[in-house]
Amino acid sequence: MEVTWWGHATCTIEDSGVRVLTDPLFARRFAHLRRRRGEVPPARAAVAEVVLVSHLHSDHLHLPSLARLAPGSRLVVPLGAVAAVPGLRGLRKTRGLHVTEVRAGDEVRVGEVRVRAVPALHDGRRLPVGPRRTAALGYVVEGEARTYFAGDTGLFARMADAVGPVDVALLPVGGWGPYLGQGHLDPARAAEALTLLGPRSAVPVHYGTYWPIGLDGVRPHEFHSPGDEFVRHAARRAPGVTVHLLRHGERVRPEDGR
Repeated sequence: MEVTWWGHATCTIEDSGVRVLTDPLFARRFAHLRRRRGEVPPARAAVAEVVLVSHLHSDHLHLPSLARLAPGSRLVVPLGAVAAVPGLRGLRKTRGLHVTEVRAGDEVRVGEVRVRAVPALHDGRRLPVGPRRTAALGYVVEGEARTYFAGDTGLFARMADAVGPVDVALLPVGGWGPYLGQGHLDPARAAEALTLLGPRSAVPVHYGTYWPIGLDGVRPHEFHSPGDEFVRHAARRAPGVTVHLLRHGERVRPEDGR
């Protein structure tokens, strides 16, 4: 089992011969954000047997990035996403994407891997337009290992029960701006999540990639430091968890630390 972090919430999980891609974002710049660290992921990053989208915010469901997927790719999205984001219907026609909508508790089989949708505490709407409310999700990828991709989430009651036992946790520890609102994990809260979930390994994601244009000097530590802070908090709160602090494009086999 192997995890590659491409930046932000984009990861490749390779397990039991299946490549799983999460929240693909392959842009140097979009909206008011620009990529400050790491190269735009290479073409091979867009190759996967299944692509998971956690929620509808444009840094997680990014239509131009989804257009880079191979024709016929399988895409798993939260229930209601197709109605809320008409561009998904266009991608089904132009790229032949097979779109499956799921809610928390649903499972999808891909080869030897089972993907289970789990709840997340986050505003999942396609902001800033439209009133449609679509629940944000996390996913547990179960093959040789059980890997939890949290998407965007805050801590919530019965989190451990909802997610279940996991071996590896891919946890958001920051954001793309100087302030985190509700429904997010910062390094301290992400370390608290480790105490609830009890994984053997963790990888911090969703930090240190994108930053608003023109805000280079506004609370820059919020961009640079979350990964290192998570390592420190985790060492204190969950010393039994091995934290892998990856650079953009770096991969790790969590079970053996390589």
